[in-house]
Amino acid sequence: MAKLILMPEIAANATSAVIKQWSKQEGESIRAGECLAEIETDKALIEFDADEAGVLGKILADAGKDIEVGTPIAVLFAEGETNVDIAAVLAAAGVEKPATHAAAEPAPVVAAAVATTATASGRLFASPLARRLARDRGIDLHGVKGSGPHGRIVKCDIDAIGVAVAVTARAPVAAAAVAPAAGAAYVEVAHSGMRKTIARRLSESKATIPHFYLSAACRMDKLMALRAEINASSPRKISINDFIIKAAAAALKASPQMNVSWTDSALRQYAAADISVAVSTDGGLITPVVRAADSKSLSAISAEVADLATRARASQLTPDEYQGGSFTISNLGMFGVQEFSAIINPPQAAILAVGTTSQQAVVTEGVLAVASVMTVTLSVDHRAIDGAVAAQWLALFQRYIEHPLSTLI
Repeated sequence: MAKLILMPEIAANATSAVIKQWSKQEGESIRAGECLAEIETDKALIEFDADEAGVLGKILADAGKDIEVGTPIAVLFAEGETNVDIAAVLAAAGVEKPATHAAAEPAPVVAAAVATTATASGRLFASPLARRLARDRGIDLHGVKGSGPHGRIVKCDIDAIGVAVAVTARAPVAAAAVAPAAGAAYVEVAHSGMRKTIARRLSESKATIPHFYLSAACRMDKLMALRAEINASSPRKISINDFIIKAAAAALKASPQMNVSWTDSALRQYAAADISVAVSTDGGLITPVVRAADSKSLSAISAEVADLATRARASQLTPDEYQGGSFTISNLGMFGVQEFSAIINPPQAAILAVGTTSQQAVVTEGVLAVASVMTVTLSVDHRAIDGAVAAQWLALFQRYIEHPLSTLI
């Protein structure tokens, strides 16, 4: 018996994803566990495997389109099944017509200017997120026409109402402000799903999390000497960042009040020091996680980070490899950046921004000298962590960096 294949929730709390490409064509047989399509989430490219054997009878969603989770994307025929009434299968599931044949509708301008998306029976086709946003903003869904598959009301339709009203109110001024200079040339590059998610999450973080910042200058001479000694005999070369990950994890274990995140009902304290490491990719920033970094050797951390970074840039990470960290490290030292402040990676409560190591003049016991110094800046969620707790953690981190053997004993 024919059955619908729905867009899966590849990543936790994902509302949509993009079919990068179909691995099977209509009419091809597929085995249970065989890749049906490659689906791109905001952070990775995932192979979507078939749950059961059959024939890919009908593709309902084109590759390259952003599809909401739970939307039918294909019809799977049973082996030997022919003359399937696709329309009947869709109707039985409450779907009016295939996504590939759905007419593209313009986004609504104002609620009063568009037609209803309700069926004759009065039922509204709207995503749960669109319903919640409409309720929060006092928008009557009966006055909104959806631009999603089969006329379904989606988030962008609700957003467009507010945006259109705001733009209309200030159109004369805005038009003059953003008009490009005569003859100016530009190219518009469409946002990827990953870039959209990064923008949304960082905007929410900066707008909703009360950040405060602490900085420290770490003397690196002992660490640099130890690193040189290790790398002289070790088959795997250890980086400064490996030491930083190890020191941060050790400080989290020694100061568990820092290894937390804020929720509306409770403060969540983590047992393991799971360190997220910011990795730059062509699509944007991703933060694969080194689990229980405090219990791992420098060589194990080095090997794991190298592997995670390589697969992150190839979009080959699984969701469990980039979700669930308790603390993030963002290192721009290799680019010569002296110091910077990073935005917290929610739901975490802190992130450490690491600058370059450079030769600087220092005073030790009244004597002027030259030393290798690295400046770090800790961004902290003040809801979850008090200033004194953050200062104590930063002092621990600084001590571990300046006396690196203490993290290895």
